[in-house]
Amino acid sequence: MKLIRFENKAGVGIGAVKGEGVVDLVASGSRWRTIRDIAGAGADALAELGHLVERRQPTLRLAELKLLAPIERPGKYLAIGMNYAKHLEEADRLGVARAKHQTWFNKQTSCISGPFDDIDPGVTKKLDYEVELAAVIGSPAKRVSEADAPAHVFGYLVANDVSARDWQFHTPTFTMGKSFDTHGPIGPWIVTADEIPDPHALRLRTWVNGELRQDNNTANMIHNLWAQIAYLSTAFTLDSGDLIATGTPEGVGVGMEPPCFLKPGDVVRCEVEGIGTIENHVIEPK
Repeated sequence: MKLIRFENKAGVGIGAVKGEGVVDLVASGSRWRTIRDIAGAGADALAELGHLVERRQPTLRLAELKLLAPIERPGKYLAIGMNYAKHLEEADRLGVARAKHQTWFNKQTSCISGPFDDIDPGVTKKLDYEVELAAVIGSPAKRVSEADAPAHVFGYLVANDVSARDWQFHTPTFTMGKSFDTHGPIGPWIVTADEIPDPHALRLRTWVNGELRQDNNTANMIHNLWAQIAYLSTAFTLDSGDLIATGTPEGVGVGMEPPCFLKPGDVVRCEVEGIGTIENHVIEPK
C-alpha cells in the first residue's frame, strides 16, 4: 500500500492511494487514526487495512489533496553520513575525516515538511540537497541482528536531507546544519515494505532546475539498511515511526567544482525508484 497524510477542506486525514484516488481510512472504518499507530500495529494491521482498501472505492481525488509529511512527527530522525563510496571521496576533498564506524547524526524532527512544501534557506548561505531512501520503523527494534532487521521496517519513503553546509560544521555532530525548519521534506507517501522486495536495488536521482545532479543506486551503500538497523539498535531502541535516512550518493552541490549551492527560485526534485518523487521550491528567506 501507499499510505498518505493529507489535508483538504475537511481537515487532516490519512489514506491509501488507489489508482488516481484515495481511500480515506478513518472514514472507511479504520481502527487506527494515525500512520504511527498503523506502523506500530504490525502485520495484522496492514492485512486488515489491505482488505478494507480492497473493498472500498476511492472517495477522494489524489490530485485535489495537499500531501503532508506521510507520518506524524517521529520520535527520532536519524541519518547516516558518507555511506556511498563516491560521496566519501567528495568528503575527502572537503577535508572531512573518515570514521572507523558508521557515522550518524540527528535531524531534529521539527525540520520535517511535506513532499511539495517550500524550502526556506533561513540564514544559511550554502544550501544543499541530498536525495536518500528513508525507512520507517514498524515494530520496535532493540539489539536486533542484520538477519532480523527487515522484520522491523514498516515502509519506505523519499527524503531530501537538505543541508546548511556553513552551519553543518559548527558542531562535529552536524546537527545544527541538518535541522533548519523546512529542511526535511519527505514523502510523497510511505510504500509499505511488502511492496519493496529489495531496498538495496533502487535508483536514486536528484534534479535541480531540470539538471540531473545525483544518479546512483542503493546497491552501492557501504553499510546497507540491515547493518544500519543492527548498529543503531545495539545502543538504543528504534521505536515505531522512527525515520532512518540511509545516505546520499555523490553529486551534492558542495562537492561540485566550483561548489553550486541552492538559491531562491531553484526547484529540487528527488526520486527513489519504486517509491516516488518529491519536489520542493527554494524560497526567499523569511
